[in-house]
Amino acid sequence: MTKISKAACIGGGVIGGGWIARFLLAGIDVDVFDPHPEAGRIVGEVIANAERAYAMLTGAPLPPPGRLRFCPTLAEAVTDADWIQESVPERLDLKRGVLTEIDAAARPDALIGSSTSGLLPTDLQRDMKHPERLFVAHPYNPVYLLPLVEIVGGEKTSAATIRAAMESLAPIGMKGVHIAKEIEAFVGDRLLEALWREALWLIHDDICTVETLDDVIRYSFGLRWAQMGLFQTYRIAGGEAGMRHFLAQFGPCLAWPWTKLTDVVDLDDALIEKIGRQSDEQASGLSIRQLERIRDENLVGILQALKGGDGGKGWGAGKLLKDFEQSLWAEGGGETMPPDPSQPLRLVETKVSPAWVDYNGHMTEHRYLQVFGDTSDALLRLVGVDLAYVEAGHSYYTVESHIRHLGEAKLGQAIHSACQILSADEKRVHVFHTLHDTATAEVIATAEQMLLHVDSKAGKAVAAPAAVLGRVKAIAAAHAELTLPEGAGRHVGQRR
Repeated sequence: MTKISKAACIGGGVIGGGWIARFLLAGIDVDVFDPHPEAGRIVGEVIANAERAYAMLTGAPLPPPGRLRFCPTLAEAVTDADWIQESVPERLDLKRGVLTEIDAAARPDALIGSSTSGLLPTDLQRDMKHPERLFVAHPYNPVYLLPLVEIVGGEKTSAATIRAAMESLAPIGMKGVHIAKEIEAFVGDRLLEALWREALWLIHDDICTVETLDDVIRYSFGLRWAQMGLFQTYRIAGGEAGMRHFLAQFGPCLAWPWTKLTDVVDLDDALIEKIGRQSDEQASGLSIRQLERIRDENLVGILQALKGGDGGKGWGAGKLLKDFEQSLWAEGGGETMPPDPSQPLRLVETKVSPAWVDYNGHMTEHRYLQVFGDTSDALLRLVGVDLAYVEAGHSYYTVESHIRHLGEAKLGQAIHSACQILSADEKRVHVFHTLHDTATAEVIATAEQMLLHVDSKAGKAVAAPAAVLGRVKAIAAAHAELTLPEGAGRHVGQRR
């Protein structure tokens, strides 16, 4: 599978900023060129939203975030990039000029994607010297959460470029769909434009308000579309006879004059003001950033629900998230055995996200256990108990936990967790974790846990293999020289 090591983003607006965040959170360095005087602020706000969303989205170990660099010139930004994403305003002349400049400065084998919503790739690649590497990579907002990318080639785009683009998306948690023929607006925006056109007529004719129209979508078929799309939804609507019955029953309706899909509404000043006024009333004072955060929380909830669909195998976008998490667990966040295990191992670095706080504004109780569980998981990956090890049928299970709350972790606070192995034998590892305020080093909470090595297929405890046991005992021996943490050994294992 093709992996992106370095990306370049030309344009840092809503879509460009989303691409930047998606790449960074996948551990990819990103160089950016955007002459807008507030590009840094705009991109920074998008990244902050993305980090907040990812903290809610997954507990899998993310790689260390990539490095972000703003460059003074386009040529400097695209140098040595594997994937270059153009996200400048939707004007053919502007995009052609930018893509031609990228083409001249980029590495010969670099992939060049355009975020256009509807311009044909053949038109975009007209003036390029190497048009075979240009393709449309049309994402959906927010790019850091919605995984779909429409991949569309032009007349001169090579098949190898399309394959490489499709393969490059899975490692960053996205799904590429290859659109076989280039048409204006591709597939997604054609569907959206049809719905949008009819919606504007409904407002124009005072059939409903914008809030009522949105309610019709979000309380009904919008929920179905989120997990089954259009055709599979209608297959179910056909009952046991399926799609053929549905088409026979409802197909004739298409000839009835229900809609105005072929008529273009006149967006005159009066209609624009009507829609704008109703939209302001619907927002009820919420800012764009507040609405983005609400949107992200809802999308995370939908994705997580879909991840548990189809009996836990995942369904739709949830299955994609599940597969992405599997790859993150396999990579283990890029961790390696620390060179000096003579100190408690600092294994987890995070921030208290909005999804982690309770009504008091403090980190809620079960999130402490989550952080401590993540710390144990990080320790296990260090000693060789990674995803492949677990899939082979063995693992360590936590059989006992005791948590002490000594302080309060609050919203936005940077925290980290360190692990000390108190003892280990062929089947058990006795650990003590300490959660710190990163800024002050103050201890917020501690956890003592007993981990038991098991044969998951046999359902019983077994001795760990020599390779794993050797790593565990090496750390335990080094940690034996440390002072016993306050409170350690009072609970876990004392009855064994």
